[in-house]
Order: sequence, then structure tokens, then C-alpha cells
Amino acid sequence: MNLLHTEGELLVGFIGLFCITKMLGKMTITQITLFDFISALVLGELVGNALYDKEVGLLEILVGIFSWGILMFSMQLITQKSMRARAFLEGRPTIIVYKGKIRHKELKKNRIDLNQLMHLLRDKNTFSIREVEFAVLETDGTINVVKKSDYEIPTKADHGMPKNPPSLPIALISDGQLMKENLRRSGLNEIWLKKELRKKEIDHYTEVFYAEWKEGDSLYVETYN
Repeated sequence: MNLLHTEGELLVGFIGLFCITKMLGKMTITQITLFDFISALVLGELVGNALYDKEVGLLEILVGIFSWGILMFSMQLITQKSMRARAFLEGRPTIIVYKGKIRHKELKKNRIDLNQLMHLLRDKNTFSIREVEFAVLETDGTINVVKKSDYEIPTKADHGMPKNPPSLPIALISDGQLMKENLRRSGLNEIWLKKELRKKEIDHYTEVFYAEWKEGDSLYVETYN
């Protein structure tokens, strides 16, 4: 019975956390602010401690999770409505390199040393501070960089090349399975797809590991062999 009770609490805790995460949205995962970090720790502790406390039942776990979830959701609404609350709870982006010069006070204020700064710059494919015109430390701890013009990658506009509108690749076959919804959205049909596959000597979808179509380009196919 104890094992069944523990498994039941695990299942309820998982479903509760999943629902809270879905309610709060994807930004909670991709951009963790200080408040989000604290919230994640608290939610984990609520479920973790409940599993090993015999006096805590399923109802208490759900009440704890959803009470904290409602608080988090309320704070998100507040930050969306109030600029001051947003700045206090999420912080503000900080310019740590301005016109090629490192702002030492801002580094010190954000508890960042030079080694950490260089690590953040290397994550942005920037290996020398001399390449940087501006660098902004975001509220989630990442950094965004504007390079000096001498180190920027040339664009088509720089070379006077004709501009082609970007298009999004669409997966049509994945792991041998036809993705009918993607095929419909792309404006194509199975007759066209089978014809393109036969050009590559492929008779069945099951032979294809991955197939991708992009407007203005040919069908890209990876087979299992």
C-alpha cells in the first residue's frame, strides 16, 4: 500500500506541475528570471517533501501546487500590467559594454567577472572584446552582442545581391510516417510527394527517415540506408 500511495503522489505531483507549467506558458521555461527560479525551487520542494511526509496526502499536494501556481500566475499578470513591478521582479537588461568599452561598475553590480564575461561572449561566437560595440546582459542571465562594423558578417544588401523572401522548411515525412497536416498546410499532395520520391528511387514512406520541403527548393530526403 505504501508503494501504491507513493506512486499515486508522484503521479499527482507530476500532473499538477505539468498543468502549472502549461498555464504559465513557455516563457517560464525558456527565460528563467529570478522570480521564476525561486518558483521552480518551491514547487519542487512542495512535491519532493510531500512524497516523504506520511501526514501529507494527495489533496494537500494538489492544494500546495495550485496555490503556488495561482500566486505565480498572478505575479505574471502584475508584471504584464505594471512596468515598475516588472522591473522589480524580473530586473532590467544592463548594458555591460558600451561603444567598445567595458562598463566595470555594471559588471560589479551584476556580480560578473571578466572570465564570466568572456565565456558569455564566446557563447555568441565572439572571441575578443575588441569585436564588441555593445553587449547587453538580459534578465535571464544571457548576453546579446552587437559587433563592430569591421567584424560583422556581410549581408546580401552589402553586396548588392537580390533579396529572396525567407521561407520555412516543412517536414513531410518523419521516421517513416507521413505528416499529413504539414503536407496539407504546404499546399502539396501525396501524388506530388510520391512522384518526387520515385525520382529518388523510393517506393514507400517507410524507407524514408526524414523528408523536408522548402519553397523554391527541391525535396530533401534522408533514407534509413
